[in-house]
Amino acid sequence: MKYFEANFDGLVGPTHNYAGLSVGNVASLNNAKNSSNPKQAALQGLQKMKALSDLGMVQGVLAPQERPDVYTLRRLGFTGSDADVIAKAAKQAPSVFRAVCSASSMWTANAATISPSKDTLDGKIHFTPANLTNKFHRSLEPETTGRILQAMFNDEQHFAHHKHLPDNDHFGDEGAANHTRLCSDYGAKGVELFVFGRYAFDYNKPAPRNFPARHTFEACEAVSRLHGLSDDKVVYIQQSPEVIDQGVFHNDVIAVGNQNVLFYHQQAFVDSALKLDEVRRKFGDASELHLIEVFDHEVTVQQAIQTYLFNTQVITLPSGEMAILAPTECRDHPQVSAYLDQLTGRGTPIRQVHYYDVKQSMRNGGGPACLRLRVAMSEQEHKAVNQNVLLNDALFNRLNLWVNTHYRDQISEADLADPQLLNESRTALDELTQILKLGAVYQFQR
Repeated sequence: MKYFEANFDGLVGPTHNYAGLSVGNVASLNNAKNSSNPKQAALQGLQKMKALSDLGMVQGVLAPQERPDVYTLRRLGFTGSDADVIAKAAKQAPSVFRAVCSASSMWTANAATISPSKDTLDGKIHFTPANLTNKFHRSLEPETTGRILQAMFNDEQHFAHHKHLPDNDHFGDEGAANHTRLCSDYGAKGVELFVFGRYAFDYNKPAPRNFPARHTFEACEAVSRLHGLSDDKVVYIQQSPEVIDQGVFHNDVIAVGNQNVLFYHQQAFVDSALKLDEVRRKFGDASELHLIEVFDHEVTVQQAIQTYLFNTQVITLPSGEMAILAPTECRDHPQVSAYLDQLTGRGTPIRQVHYYDVKQSMRNGGGPACLRLRVAMSEQEHKAVNQNVLLNDALFNRLNLWVNTHYRDQISEADLADPQLLNESRTALDELTQILKLGAVYQFQR
């Protein structure tokens, strides 16, 4: 049976804005409070999805969250009509209000951790939504994320869904942004790499000083247990505290993997040599494994952050060749562009580089890899997916029309307090759930 990797990209929501909420994310902080263009952002994201589909990849769509989150504001003591709640929160607690308006669900690499059926004890694909406890604005997402994932992958014969981990920083979980799977083939048993920033129960271990380590070792262990993974096929790797303090807030800003390729910066990990030896040993045939290390003299950590060199997607094309999907910022940076030009001729499986304009996402702190959630699956599992979320020409055209009908061209910080924006957003999301046949996944529909 044929196995392949499908990508599910997050649709940018109607209230896409730059709030600068993510401490430790340099791009997010640098663009705080600038006006955004939700329509352009959503159309850019759809164009990227269409490009992957045109390359022969299986591409799906993951719905955004409802924002502003009026229900959380009510939990925090704001009362009255929805318009009253929004007005009071915007005036009395502007920082809280900006957080409940966050556009962060567009980065679906943080939505969940997924283990393919070939790796799990019960032979099902397992999903655990990330609790995202380190950031208040992201901690609002997992309940809705769980409902959306269950509506997309709704066949109990093939898919197993878990509740997100306890809502506490000791089990801080940032999802697939800190998870990579290496394998000889998508249909072979793989090695799952769980990357973490700190040990929650051992304060004597190294940890960053300037920026938070969002993902814990204990969360990695818990997800591995929930998914029924074999110890001999799991590797836990600590992200370097020094690179976190430089602005590398997730592993996918400093490393990315696909099949038998791990593409990473030399400063990415603690005990790098020891841990990569463990990866080789557990992978099996180390001669098939390509560990592509980028050295400081080739690309610095800061250059990688500025361009999101490692937040690129590495995909296996139908031809069997691998390609890197990079933001245009990589193309426009002389040193990074030169590195990618020579990488394709180094004899690794990566033979192509494709550049995409995702500036609206980049300015808010996420590149191409942030926008997608990967699911390795078989043809049979593919048929069990909600087919309405899988991109084709008809859905692409329908979603473009939907965006052009419902999205604003510009949103400023002041616009977020406009109660009409909430009405517009709910109207758009209600129609979206009908297009994607998701059912009542949003609180306002329940």
